Amino acid sequence: SLLDEEGNQDESLDSKTLSAEDQVKDHSTGTRVVAGQIFLESGKSDSQSEDEENFHSQEEEKENSLEELNSLEMSNLLNKDLEEAEIQSPVLTAIGGTADGEPCHFPFLFMDKEYAECTADGREDGRLWCATTYDYKKDQKWGFCESEEQSNKRRQMQEAEDVYQIGMKILNESSKKAQKKVAYQYLLKAADMNHTKAMEKVSYALLFGDYLKQNIQSSKELFEKLTEEGSPKGQMALGFLYASGLGVNSSQAKALVYYTFGALGGNLIAHMILGYRYWAGIGVLQSCESALTHYRLVANHVASDISLTGGTVVQRIRLPDEVENPGMASGMLEEDLIQYYQFLAEKGDVQAQVGLGQLHLHGGRGVEQNHQRAFEYFNQAANAGNSHAMAFLGKMYSEGSDVVPQSNETALQYFKKAADMGNPVGQSGLGMAYLYGRGVPVNYELALKFFQKAAEQGWVDGQLQLGSMYYNGIGVKRDYKQALKYFNLASQGGHILAFYNLAQMHATGTGVMRSCHTAVELFKNVCERGRWSERLMTAYNSYKDGDSNSAVVQYLLLAEQGYEVAQSNAAFILDQKEASIVGENETYPRALLHWNRAASQGYTVARIKLGDYHFYGFGTDVDYETAFIHYRLASEQQHSAQAMFNLGYMHEKGLGIKQDIHLAKRFYDMAAEASPDAQVPVFLALCKLGVIYSLQYVREINIREIISHIDMDQLLGPEWDLYLMTIIALLLGTIIAYRQRQHQAIPRPAGLRPAVPQQGPPPEHQPPQ
Repeated sequence: SLLDEEGNQDESLDSKTLSAEDQVKDHSTGTRVVAGQIFLESGKSDSQSEDEENFHSQEEEKENSLEELNSLEMSNLLNKDLEEAEIQSPVLTAIGGTADGEPCHFPFLFMDKEYAECTADGREDGRLWCATTYDYKKDQKWGFCESEEQSNKRRQMQEAEDVYQIGMKILNESSKKAQKKVAYQYLLKAADMNHTKAMEKVSYALLFGDYLKQNIQSSKELFEKLTEEGSPKGQMALGFLYASGLGVNSSQAKALVYYTFGALGGNLIAHMILGYRYWAGIGVLQSCESALTHYRLVANHVASDISLTGGTVVQRIRLPDEVENPGMASGMLEEDLIQYYQFLAEKGDVQAQVGLGQLHLHGGRGVEQNHQRAFEYFNQAANAGNSHAMAFLGKMYSEGSDVVPQSNETALQYFKKAADMGNPVGQSGLGMAYLYGRGVPVNYELALKFFQKAAEQGWVDGQLQLGSMYYNGIGVKRDYKQALKYFNLASQGGHILAFYNLAQMHATGTGVMRSCHTAVELFKNVCERGRWSERLMTAYNSYKDGDSNSAVVQYLLLAEQGYEVAQSNAAFILDQKEASIVGENETYPRALLHWNRAASQGYTVARIKLGDYHFYGFGTDVDYETAFIHYRLASEQQHSAQAMFNLGYMHEKGLGIKQDIHLAKRFYDMAAEASPDAQVPVFLALCKLGVIYSLQYVREINIREIISHIDMDQLLGPEWDLYLMTIIALLLGTIIAYRQRQHQAIPRPAGLRPAVPQQGPPPEHQPPQ
């Protein structure tokens, strides 16, 4: 962060003379610092190649792949920069002191210690200095490596760095909301001191309302400041603001520019957004190959991040489905249910212990990832003799964490115990041990045998590793068809690395016909399982807590990344007019945009919503023909009962299509067949249709014309008038007889009735005589 601040000063001396430890302190392993510039790309290519060496060797065989070209070019650039840096390093000149303007001498001797760079040793004010001859004590020739202004700035940035580190320490060590808020106060202070990383943290917190009050305008100002400094995170976020029109006038052109700069700076979310835009043709010409380039780059990082335990579970909860079907399980576990399982586990229920162990190991379903609790539950179950728990303990020891120290020997013991009991997880673990020589000598035959046993029982890790062995020809003859088979099986179990391997095979045409479209869809699936997917759960919790503004901004960013569930959830919140940060006139047009994107990814409810918006004119003009097209797509592609019912209604009324009562009945019947819930409305609609049909039939018949065409002689015979008179006479007789009987039943006059004693009022209430 010190280097970022000084990056614009070509003559900045302190940027060249900071210790290597300080320079690399804030950056990931593999990051290289050359003349004050941080080359994150080199770190990227290192991590990619490491991932490929450990697990996927296909990239080594494909010499024309984009990643290898990039890493080659980058290493050439770095070597060139390093050479230049070595050539230019002696030109450092002393400022002030006893040797003003003379070149610094490296190394120089001071207090019996050699210094290869400027130092602050021996000075109370902390200013960096150097000697201009080898022996400072002998010649007393020295000068400052920085001006007073530069020194003050460096010290200020050091102070900001200290404040930032305090804030980050609190943030990482505490799970309590109050503590996190305290941490953000430190980060705010560091951001006010122009600390780049602190500004990045604070600007996102202000954007989403995380532990700070949501303030789009303040976050926009910080993003603009970060963008000026060349921060890829700031550039990506500013692109998002322009794309979604939050705090600025919406401009897809500006959004594209900022996203592109963010991606060039190495921001993975920017790459993901560009991948989705090229795939869907949003603001750019649709290009499968461009989408593949961006998605593959992100997928490489996600795949290299995946651990043996598989990473966290992505929880995808659809708000429209939750509202439409309140009883439908959202995948979240109720607090009462978790407590019930905990009660069972405490009572010694082994299945409850294993289930809770797995929940805490991976996180998800409303349970936070907690390795300590997972370890405790697995230990209890393993002591009771459960093979599944033993295998998972083996996985935890094999991988290692803050809670469980890494130990191949302990992992091997647990894997062996579980495998001896026929557990596929244990068999797969033993296979990994023999494949990589963890605690045992490398033995590909045994690894293959154990992976086959695990795969036969349907365990995804076994299928994945077996596919990898066939792909790379390790311990077995190389067979791409078998590799494809096992990767497909593992992908059905949802393993991210299986999707990744399949994507690589389709992208390069290895063992299958090359298919850019399939490769992009598979890489997209991998990318959506990255760490940023945790934001889906954060957004859902914000919505449930009643903070729709925070939820909608989070869903909008995830929607930009191509998450269909985020697109539909953002559209739903806008549709319900629950987000006050979006103007009332803009809610429906923006909701329409996101329903459209979600529908294009195959979400039925979104497709029906598009039909509704065009039918009623929400966010667009009333357009029955377009509404009809959307309903028909939902009906044909997803067999939606609601879409079929709507098509029936449009045929009945002749809206956007020629009126046709027969087709209307057909669509109503199809809706009733597609869903039991549609049977009652379909019955009512068919009753109404029957009445309309009858009235229409009667209206179309000309009664006079029918009567004039009737020949009574031909119909009833020549004596039809006699028959008619007889019938009339009989009817008259019947009526007269009926009337007479009515007269007989009439009651007699009141005077002839027998007297009935009337009950008078009580004596006290009788009138006086």
